[in-house]
Amino acid sequence: MSTVISEQLFKEAKELFPGGVNSPVRAFKAVEGIPLFMKKGEGCQIWDQDGNKYIDFCCSWGPLILGHNNVSVRNAIVEAVDNGTSFGTPTRAENLLGDLIISNHKYIDKIRFVSSGTEATMSAIRMARGFTGRSKIVKFDGCYHGHADSLLVKAGSGLATLGVTTSAGVPEAFAQETIVLPLNDEEAVKSCLQHYKDEIACIIIEPIPANNGLLIQDPQFLHFLRKICTEQNVLLFFDEVISGFRVGFEGAAGLYDIQPDIITFGKIIGGGLPVGAYAGSKEIMSQISPDGPVYQAGTLSGNPVAMMAGYAALKETLKEGFFESQKERTEYFVNAVVDYAKSKGYNFSIYTVGSIFWLAFSENIHIRKASEIDADSMQYFKKLHKALLERGVYVGPSGFEVGFISEAHTKEYLDIAIEVFKESLDIAFN
Repeated sequence: MSTVISEQLFKEAKELFPGGVNSPVRAFKAVEGIPLFMKKGEGCQIWDQDGNKYIDFCCSWGPLILGHNNVSVRNAIVEAVDNGTSFGTPTRAENLLGDLIISNHKYIDKIRFVSSGTEATMSAIRMARGFTGRSKIVKFDGCYHGHADSLLVKAGSGLATLGVTTSAGVPEAFAQETIVLPLNDEEAVKSCLQHYKDEIACIIIEPIPANNGLLIQDPQFLHFLRKICTEQNVLLFFDEVISGFRVGFEGAAGLYDIQPDIITFGKIIGGGLPVGAYAGSKEIMSQISPDGPVYQAGTLSGNPVAMMAGYAALKETLKEGFFESQKERTEYFVNAVVDYAKSKGYNFSIYTVGSIFWLAFSENIHIRKASEIDADSMQYFKKLHKALLERGVYVGPSGFEVGFISEAHTKEYLDIAIEVFKESLDIAFN
């Protein structure tokens, strides 16, 4: 496996960008080797600049649910670009994608497009504060909601204490408006709402936490959040940037049949291009300018190329049996790898929901909190990651990140990947 060109490109990149990358996880800090510079993708495969080919389970961190260079999405992009790339005016493309989403998602009435998941979450929190007239928010340890100041916060020293910053440049005053609680802990939520009664605007959660392992929550906890938020007049905010359109068209809201007050989307709704969105009821969304007093704007919001890419991608997911097939093939892959690991006595399992999976070096049946992840187990992931790359399988370069199955991951390719995983697990554990 030659990496000569990637090494040269990374050397050049380090002179241009902090750490040589434009997003931290790409830097390969948690694994061996240097970042691989990709050249092209087709279906479920990607090729790096040195010509090495991989079966890709990163899928650009989730948005490529149809695989790389999907014909329908590519054609939609080309057709859109033929008419121009940006206007700063309304376009029909926004109506098409907005109507497609709202018409097939019973948990939302109106939507606002932005350019990233971080922007969507940041804007929606402002909307929650404007709607309620309250300033504090509650988030959960192990959930990631983008890099807005008020969300780069970790827990204080107690169940109902104010947060402290996790990034330089975030003022303590911002962190003091965020309360961080442990996941799957009803008593902590009750205590918090009692302690900060009438100060909390919203409780934000990834209903399927997928940024720090795959911390699948007990549905009872999510239903509890809906009940207590209703009782306390606090908005329930589902961050579905990853789970949206991955576990079903209606995401986790539909999977668990829970009506959130606010939902944010990203990833898939851009068909691989930069996009995000926040949505909710007509009443709550009426707070947003120009209808209401909460200001939010963006020159590239609703960009016509991104809108048409998302429209083409989401239309494909509405095909009969699409999500059932995704889940079936994901489970086929996961079960084969886990059965092999068990037969060898390896301390290894894979958590999965929909077409999302997470490699865990643990036999714990349920890992629902970030604190339950053994940090030392990441040494096994580092060895596994290297072995997979050398054998032509690409997964994200962090043991805390999840993997994805796309429509292009046929059983033929999954069978190849399964054998590679078996060989690689033998190396990781020996």
